[in-house]
Amino acid sequence: MTFLNDPTSRNSEVLSAAQLATEESRSTATPMMEQYIEIKANNPGSLLFYRMGDFYELFFQDAVEASRALGITLTKRGQHLGQDIPMCGVPVHAADDYLQKLIVRGFRVAVCEQVEDPAEAKKRGSKSVVKRDVVRLVTPGTITEDKLLSPSETNYLMALARIRSGGEPLLALAWIDISTGVFRLAETTESRLLADILRIDPAELILADTVFHDPELRPVVDTLGRVAVPQPGVLFDSASAEDRISRYYGVKTLDGFGGFSRAEMAAASAAIAYVEKTQFSERPPLGIPERESGASTLFIDPATRTNLELVKTQSGDRNGTLLKALDRTVTGGGARLLAERLMSPLTDPERIAARLDSITALLDQPQLSADLRQALKHVPDMPRALSRLSLGRGGPRDLGAILSGTVAAGDVVRLLKSGNLSEELGLALDSIAGLPEELSQRLTAMLSDELPLLKRDGGFVRAGASVELDEVRALRDQSRRVIAGLQLNYAEETGIKSLKIKYNNVLGYFIEVTAGNAGPMTDSDAARASYIHRQTMANAMRFTTTELADLESKIANAADRALTIELEAFDALSALVVREAEAIKAAAFALSTIDVAVGLASLAEEQGYCRPVVDASTMFAIEGGRHPVVEQALRRQSATVFVANGCDLSPRSGEGDGAIWLLTGPNMGGKSTFLRQNALIAIMAQMGSFVPATSAHIGIVDRLFSRVGASDDLARGRSTFMVEMVETAAILNQATDRSLVILDEIGRGTATFDGLSIAWAAVEHLHEGNRCRGLFATHFHELTVLSEKLGRLSNATMRVKEWDGDVIFLHEVGPGAADRSYGIQVARLAGLPASVVARAREVLAKLEDADRKNPASQLIDDLPLFQVAIRREEKAKAGPSKVEEALKSLNPDDMTPREAMDALYALKKQLGNA
Repeated sequence: MTFLNDPTSRNSEVLSAAQLATEESRSTATPMMEQYIEIKANNPGSLLFYRMGDFYELFFQDAVEASRALGITLTKRGQHLGQDIPMCGVPVHAADDYLQKLIVRGFRVAVCEQVEDPAEAKKRGSKSVVKRDVVRLVTPGTITEDKLLSPSETNYLMALARIRSGGEPLLALAWIDISTGVFRLAETTESRLLADILRIDPAELILADTVFHDPELRPVVDTLGRVAVPQPGVLFDSASAEDRISRYYGVKTLDGFGGFSRAEMAAASAAIAYVEKTQFSERPPLGIPERESGASTLFIDPATRTNLELVKTQSGDRNGTLLKALDRTVTGGGARLLAERLMSPLTDPERIAARLDSITALLDQPQLSADLRQALKHVPDMPRALSRLSLGRGGPRDLGAILSGTVAAGDVVRLLKSGNLSEELGLALDSIAGLPEELSQRLTAMLSDELPLLKRDGGFVRAGASVELDEVRALRDQSRRVIAGLQLNYAEETGIKSLKIKYNNVLGYFIEVTAGNAGPMTDSDAARASYIHRQTMANAMRFTTTELADLESKIANAADRALTIELEAFDALSALVVREAEAIKAAAFALSTIDVAVGLASLAEEQGYCRPVVDASTMFAIEGGRHPVVEQALRRQSATVFVANGCDLSPRSGEGDGAIWLLTGPNMGGKSTFLRQNALIAIMAQMGSFVPATSAHIGIVDRLFSRVGASDDLARGRSTFMVEMVETAAILNQATDRSLVILDEIGRGTATFDGLSIAWAAVEHLHEGNRCRGLFATHFHELTVLSEKLGRLSNATMRVKEWDGDVIFLHEVGPGAADRSYGIQVARLAGLPASVVARAREVLAKLEDADRKNPASQLIDDLPLFQVAIRREEKAKAGPSKVEEALKSLNPDDMTPREAMDALYALKKQLGNA
């Protein structure tokens, strides 16, 4: 069996890499194509960008796939084994744009560059091929270019390692953002593996090929799709893991890094091996691996993440998500940190309080908050610029980003020193102040105000920064002026006013005087030593000097020398930046932390959010709660005010297990909004944000489950009801007494009594087995009687009003139970035909009066199947009416207008009497 995301299973319409590598292929290939075939054979599973001058060319099957994916013309270049060789290409200067399209479509690209000067190749013979080699593998998880990365999103490469040691297999994850240097580890289990992967949301997941094809993990691999990529098992060897990690960081032991399990070491080693495999000799500035504990973050299962639309909607859009509603950051690093906090809320009350303290401090100092926000707008993405410089892919603007970042950091430091700081802000201040002043001073002294994109363009070193560079630039840009100045000096020195410095292709630069005026240049030994005779003409003599010869050489090489000096300066500045990598990353993270705090303070002020109390209790008391996304949408679209509602799932006695609310009420009454808003408030509180409520007291939630909405999974043979049951089973099997469970309409996808029975049993299990805090919305009004025997279960309902047969949804939650669901009224609002609505009312009335044991059996006798059909049938049995008989007897062609009018009045009278 093959899989779509298995690189070894690519469709081979033209020639496979194996076919290309055969001896027969080599014997019939041109030298250049032979080189291509060899390099391609060493890089299976990747499109080969083969550098030819100013283009990256692709051949054979690579060309076919790339032309289709990029929408570019497929051409051909010669023949191979009797077949035309498909070919397409992309310009080198625009390669990033094409790489972005290929990476988004799941391709991996091997970039093959010319690694020697063409002039050197010609020395080996006129038919010699320029040496080429792959210098980099571009994959979704290892990109660093600005054009390929979203400023507000992380780009993680993740490795999954599995270690078998007798009992249950040990699983661990390691994830790296090569563009920022973040490196983290965590152990996991099969039951929570997918949830942990989706929490991190990697761009690429590597795993051993044996794990990839393991039937037990196929559901995870299938869910991830192209993100999961199999790799040779040797990358995940735990025996050599410590040595590989130690070599990468240049240490003899990992004892100083903390304690890691075998599985974590294997995952970390695999991630590093993959980075080395794709980046070749370059090493990104990865931070020391940080270990995360699963207990330190709120567990949110995959279905809940999808239902709550935290960072993307179910259609894949960012608009309409909680992240979009919360994001007030002004830096790329801040936006990424906010998303990370949202995806991984904390379970430690002290760490949460530290984040909330920062928001409180900034709200208490609005001017400081506003000034910080303004200063942060000038902070560029220093970690990504640092990564590109470390990998040799940086340009002058990356150096400029580091400089701008250090300048902005200085402004932030001055502002923070003037304010009253929380502990978190104080630590951030210390980190930012740790940036060495020498770095900023050196970059300021060396870099121009206007910087080119590419270092090869030159012009990025400031005038006055290098005496030699200034001289060379003067020669390059003002050679005529320099020659004129030298000519003036020689004329004054010799007293020959007619002395000229000229140029031709044979002599180069030379001094020319008339034969009669040459005496001062030939009369003495000193003169002859200074002015070296070159040529005698009929009426003139030509000389040179050592100074002029040197100047000629300098002018000829000025442009090349100027660029060489600038490139040397670039390398020196890059090395300086890389040496300070740890200080730069620490300062950048601190600036991101401040950006998040300032953004959340701005959000709280703008939207009227309150500071939640988050502690180790099992409280869940929210007053005036609102849905953060819906509320903002209503404000943008109209003047409608969101109706706030409270929710109290706290223990009845103040201690012990939390409560469960059984929520009834009509469709469109706001049940789903109410359910989701309480889940979102819990997430916001535990990520360290103020919340949309007048007050909130939340005891730490260890696991959050939300089953809201209907979906199917037809690819895996699961109906909507089956998906509902699978997700419900996961909740009932995993929820603890500290969990928060949100369930909507359990049991609706099957027969009425089956569904009611399942919902009944689920409520009892949540109450007696899981003993969690929960909201359970249902249309099974029969469940409300459970509040009489389940002590922690309370009934709540969405309030409505009826007016002239219409239903008005108040969107208010109150105690009690709904007496009906108002489904027919909602159907009428949806536009069902009036006859259908009327018929539905009639059927409902009969159902409510029928024998509960078998109401349908009575309906067969008591009600016709459909009133419209019955009336049509009765009409057919009765035959034509008297009016119809009278109409048939009329002949309009034989009637005068007056007779026709009399007949019409007679018919009308007869119809009235019928």
